[in-house]
Amino acid sequence: MGIPMQIEAFRATFEVLQTHTRGTIILPGDDNYHAARQVWNGMIDKYPAFIVRCTCSEDVRIAILSAQHHHIPIAIRGGGHSASGSSICNQGIVIDLSAMQAIQIDPLMRTIRAEAGLTIGQVIRATQAYGLGLTIGTVSGTGIAGLTLGGGIGWLMGKHGLTVDHLLEAQLITADGRILTVNANKDADLFWAIRGGGGNFGVVTSLTFRLFPLGQVLAGLVLYPLEQANAVFDMYRRVTQAAPDELTVYAAFVCPPDEPPAVGMALCYCGTDLQEGARIIAPLRTCGQPLLDTIHAQSYAQTSTMLDAGAQDGWRYYQKGGNIMLSDAAIETILQYATARTSPLSQILIQHIHGAASRVSPTAMGTSELRSDHYNLLIVATWTDGHDDAIHRNWAQTFWQQMQPFATGGGYINFLGNDAQKSIARAYGENYERLIALKTRYDPHNIFHQNYNISPAVPLSTSKQEPIYTRKDLQT
Repeated sequence: MGIPMQIEAFRATFEVLQTHTRGTIILPGDDNYHAARQVWNGMIDKYPAFIVRCTCSEDVRIAILSAQHHHIPIAIRGGGHSASGSSICNQGIVIDLSAMQAIQIDPLMRTIRAEAGLTIGQVIRATQAYGLGLTIGTVSGTGIAGLTLGGGIGWLMGKHGLTVDHLLEAQLITADGRILTVNANKDADLFWAIRGGGGNFGVVTSLTFRLFPLGQVLAGLVLYPLEQANAVFDMYRRVTQAAPDELTVYAAFVCPPDEPPAVGMALCYCGTDLQEGARIIAPLRTCGQPLLDTIHAQSYAQTSTMLDAGAQDGWRYYQKGGNIMLSDAAIETILQYATARTSPLSQILIQHIHGAASRVSPTAMGTSELRSDHYNLLIVATWTDGHDDAIHRNWAQTFWQQMQPFATGGGYINFLGNDAQKSIARAYGENYERLIALKTRYDPHNIFHQNYNISPAVPLSTSKQEPIYTRKDLQT
């Protein structure tokens, strides 16, 4: 199977990209096409017309302009780690940033410039080589760009806030082909929008972060038999409600390899006195006889892989969730659905958002619903084959429906799930109207719509727009 050259738009766009970009163009029928179209979520099975694996911002700019000129939809791929599969599309062009992996670290100024094809694991390993760190997500294969543009919660958020709180500037390409470097002083409104607004406003090709000193942390898992869940949750609430900024604890239902279903906690203490951390977390180890206890002093690079085993590439994922009140009745409902999981791989994660992450004004940047001390529930139906997709999706959907009496509205934009478009407004809260206005200004035709989409105020049909580039625009 080859590119549908009988369609003039595809042929013309291919010729432009072949002539004017330095990246690799991957076509259906190429040996690496099927590998290139795969994303983290094995349930996503889409066939783009072709994939442009870009090497620089200019490649991205040309791809955006030529696709628009010929009215071809685009998807943007960074890490390819979203549950919704928004980084791939059918019969469109994928602008693939995975080859853009340059890292520049200034250990004296404590900054890092990271290109958008990097994963958070790669960023963590690079910064830890200098004894520095960045507050970052919980699965090492997650793309740094997608994580940041959605806010970025992780193990260090109590002490250091969200990933996006450390973003100093970003380079991005807008829908009209401008390559901009945005920060608090330059195109500040656009910088405000991308910090939580996802990929709605342009294609971010690099991000510059402020780093901080980071030595060893105290981290790991402690798991108990499922019948001890009430004791675990009682302890979890008591510890998290009194937790210092240095301690972040998640509660989870998991199924360890070769073990029965379990309930437990994953944690990270990032204070300088790890003995004090051990004293603070000691109660979490007293909920009964643990099945597993891996808590020990370790590098943050080790901590970043702690949950990787439950998020493997190619498994099938379906997510639901949002902010909740962790009441007795809520816990009872969670336990009910934990015991009724339709797949042993499915997971339930309760995250405590607190400390520095919750003390930033909700209007300081695009993300708003993370700016309070609260719990977030993430339901992840997980399985390995496609025979029972509907059964597993129904478990997650019904579970979340039954949690609605305890839902407080909103949620973490990166965790909204596979079919969460109706939840966008609630996720952005009081910032939503301003985000719409900025979307209307920077992307009025909604070119960047393969995401948790913020629609422009007056959507315009791309089929009626005039060509937006000339041959001069394509000169490098």
